[in-house]
Amino acid sequence: MIDFKALAQNYGTPLYVYDFDAMSAQFESLKEAFRGRKSILAYAVKANSNLSVVKHFAQEGAGADCVSIGEVRRALLAGVPKYRILFSGVGKRDDEIREAIEADILYINVESEAELGRVELIARELGKEARISIRVNPNIDPKTHPYISTGLHDNKFGVEIDAAKRMYIQAKNSANLDPVGIHFHIGSQLTELEPIYEAAVIVADLLRSLQAIDIELKFFDIGGGLGVRYNDETTITPYDYAQAILAALKGLDVTIVCEPGRFLTANAGYFLTKVLYEKRNGAKRFVVVDGAMNDLIRPSLYKAYHRIEALEKTGDVSVADVVGPVCESGDFLAKEYPLPLMEHNDLLVVHSAGAYGFGMGSNYNTRGRSAEVAVEKGQDRLIRRRETFDDVIACERDYL
Repeated sequence: MIDFKALAQNYGTPLYVYDFDAMSAQFESLKEAFRGRKSILAYAVKANSNLSVVKHFAQEGAGADCVSIGEVRRALLAGVPKYRILFSGVGKRDDEIREAIEADILYINVESEAELGRVELIARELGKEARISIRVNPNIDPKTHPYISTGLHDNKFGVEIDAAKRMYIQAKNSANLDPVGIHFHIGSQLTELEPIYEAAVIVADLLRSLQAIDIELKFFDIGGGLGVRYNDETTITPYDYAQAILAALKGLDVTIVCEPGRFLTANAGYFLTKVLYEKRNGAKRFVVVDGAMNDLIRPSLYKAYHRIEALEKTGDVSVADVVGPVCESGDFLAKEYPLPLMEHNDLLVVHSAGAYGFGMGSNYNTRGRSAEVAVEKGQDRLIRRRETFDDVIACERDYL
């Protein structure tokens, strides 16, 4: 049981708290689901990129799925072996591609024919052979929020089947490209199994057709996106997820690469914020807190729901908007949320904040980003100090 009150007293608020034991349990559940098959669980660093979090998963045996060269550097710094690091993302700059090739990571996930050309050219300039995978867009509706859908033609990610075939043939015939994998990822916060299975079948059939023309790929990268429960969602079990993938891969001897992020960290994270005061505008009730949209933007950006616990408070409840100090009407953590009467310094615990929380934060309104704390085996430790004003202006001060 995490003592949120003590953590808030020791570290201040707003504060992110991560339960590392819960993260380990999630990792083990997914690892167990794929036991018996060659697999790599490459943690999606973007979900929560704190170095200590990445290191924790590296120690569990995870690889890293990275979407910027900064994340590749984070993974290497945190101890992820280079042969377990993938570099994905639509807009890779030449210098990022160059650094990834020189770092000799497992492979680069290529998102377009134009990008394949850049990777080939840069590898030729370096006198190296770049290992690549191609992200295929299977045009499957993932049935999730449109902002986190990635597998439809309307989305910017990946290439169509025919384009992928051309790219694999180009890569096979190139002295500077080594096609080793095939990749798809249809979206995030997936709660229905059928779209995942359908996408896996389409991409597995493409893999078989490539084998028929002597293009032998070693890695079948199924992306991530397994949904978690924020409110009342029905989620997919790791076992059912793995069985669907294995059914699609029947007869194929490949290493399965999975890129879990939210699944590992979301429900292992909490955002603590203190009440400043209550106010009313007519019949409208507001609970004003010290945490804001710059700390946790998911409610403002996605209208995402997070369960909020009023610590040690009882009594009659009524609905209130939980709002922060940022000067925007969109600055809220919840709308019309049932809460008891709140007083100055009461503590709210925002649940399911371990993924796309701190990492999507900002310094908007010149607000320093919050501290981060890990709790493991009953012990807590600081894993990122709170930002100071000097931290926030550090890149500007010398140019006054």
